Amino acid sequence: MVGKICIIGGGPSGLSVLCWFAKLKREGKVIPDLVCYEKQTSFGGLWNYSWRTGSEEHGEPVHGSMYRYLWSNGPKECLEFPHYTFEQHYGKAIPSFPPREVLFDYLKGRWNQEDIQKYIKFSTVVRDVVYNKATDDFTVSVKDLKKDQVSDGERFDYVIVASGHYSVPNIPTFAGIEKFPGRVLHAHDFRDANEFAGKRLLLIGASYSAEDIALQCLKYGAKSIICTWRSKPMGFTWPKEVDERPLVQRFDGKVAHFKDGSEAEVDVVMMCTGYLHKYDFLREELRLKSRNVLYPPGLYKGIVWQEGGNGKLLYCGVQDQYYTYTMFDVCALWAVKYIQGEMNVPDKKTMESDWKAWVARNKTLKDGHEEIDFQTDYVQDLARDCGSDYPYDLDVSDIPHTWKGHKSNNILTYRDQSFASKFTGVQSPIHHTNFMYALDDSLETFMHQKK
Repeated sequence: MVGKICIIGGGPSGLSVLCWFAKLKREGKVIPDLVCYEKQTSFGGLWNYSWRTGSEEHGEPVHGSMYRYLWSNGPKECLEFPHYTFEQHYGKAIPSFPPREVLFDYLKGRWNQEDIQKYIKFSTVVRDVVYNKATDDFTVSVKDLKKDQVSDGERFDYVIVASGHYSVPNIPTFAGIEKFPGRVLHAHDFRDANEFAGKRLLLIGASYSAEDIALQCLKYGAKSIICTWRSKPMGFTWPKEVDERPLVQRFDGKVAHFKDGSEAEVDVVMMCTGYLHKYDFLREELRLKSRNVLYPPGLYKGIVWQEGGNGKLLYCGVQDQYYTYTMFDVCALWAVKYIQGEMNVPDKKTMESDWKAWVARNKTLKDGHEEIDFQTDYVQDLARDCGSDYPYDLDVSDIPHTWKGHKSNNILTYRDQSFASKFTGVQSPIHHTNFMYALDDSLETFMHQKK
């Protein structure tokens, strides 16, 4: 019997692990001792909005990348728990693209189904994780941020890393930017689009952050927005205020010079350049090193680390995402069943061949549609492994395929569309206000305001 488990991170992935263990306990099963370390003052991970940027009150880097007025950029039907639907939580069908507060409330409903908060140590940051080869366990050292106290190392049989990978910004540099006489920031520090009303923005990047922040700033009154791309443009039919150009090469005062020879004067430079996998609290042989991809290398089933820790270091939720809550959910159940000794795991050579095949396939994917199918296959593979403990068909791929078409048709109105729940069959209602005119993102207004 496994004695003690360390879970690093109290966001959707870490809390999914706790929920599945707590369910086993509620059903009368014997489970290990659980300790979840969370550096924030409450659970939720990225869904915990903070006004802070840079450092939090104890000097730790701010984890959150959420901004005010953030709405889901994918249909909620893609992330709906099969065993806890939105209708179950809210008592009625709700529109397909809710704002942050509505999604967070739904998550909290799922987490409150189980008795998990007793396992979480808040305001506690993990400083060091060492695998002890002689005893086949780990020593974990943490700091209590409120007490400003570093504890002696505690021993654990397994460690699950669920600390997320959208909190450490990737920040490139460009010639002349050090003398740019306006605001320079990373999307990680973007909080309120009202700050940029009347401003001329340059967004560096061509992925989801740039796409959504461009819409947010346009919605709240930005004068003009240029999105500058490295590999390829987003390619949407933007309104006249938004322009896409090849990568910025240098800055001369407020003038940005682009690869195609064009130039433009801007007031704000925002890096929408993604995030880094960063696990400085792990010793070298335990650290995942990867770009943000659908299948990071070195992980059997995308979960069990193969380079160190003797199969006892697990990662949960480290993939790039089309599926989110449901992927974290099934990853967590797979990890719990693995720790409980309920997974038939092959020899190391077979495991290596398996993860390498997934990584190789990931590299062949040509577009978003192939990526959706890839991650559908991944979550379905995990669900099959979990057998009767996860008797759900997680394939909602028709929804994101359609969603991508809606975005191509009109980037301004894709959030005004409606989808049906895969698990209840109920069609979502159309929201009372078109997204580009819905300036109040509160749960109260979203749920109750009438046209």
